[in-house]
Amino acid sequence: LTGLFLAMHYTSDISTAFSSVTHICRDVNYGWLIRNMHANGASFFFICIYMHIAR
Repeated sequence: LTGLFLAMHYTSDISTAFSSVTHICRDVNYGWLIRNMHANGASFFFICIYMHIAR
């Protein structure tokens, strides 16, 4: 779900990608929180996958 919200504001063009990430963090309401939740959720997902496979 957070990836969908991030994708609404992200542009993948090489000249504007960094500025779109900056736009998400600075100009979007709670954009920094959505970005951090997305990163931490992805890390938690991969930890769960690792624990499931290693079991």
